[in-house]
Amino acid sequence: MSNDEVPELREHVGWGRRDDDYPTLFERCNFWAGVRDENNKLIAFGYVCGMGLEHGYMEDIIVHPMYQGRGIGVELVKELLRESEQFGLTIVTVSYEENKTNFYKACGFTPGSGGLWQA
Repeated sequence: MSNDEVPELREHVGWGRRDDDYPTLFERCNFWAGVRDENNKLIAFGYVCGMGLEHGYMEDIIVHPMYQGRGIGVELVKELLRESEQFGLTIVTVSYEENKTNFYKACGFTPGSGGLWQA
């Protein structure tokens, strides 16, 4: 995967590009997954990070707006969870906006309360 593909996808969904995060993110996360269209263009991406022990954290589940609502995001998350289990992670957490609750429930997550600190 080239270093500009994920920033371009982030931009398509209205997030900051964070160009400086790549390729460092690929080197530091436990694993990542992407989905490409018939033209080999990246249309979905997500990753799991953490210490690699029992617990991982899923981040940046992104699906290009033109491909949303087709089940691609659910399959991406489920693949990341399968990989998490093979990796030895027994707990995976994710933070999301309240309007995404049903999406993550469909992926197998149990909603819970949490908090966010941001500088």
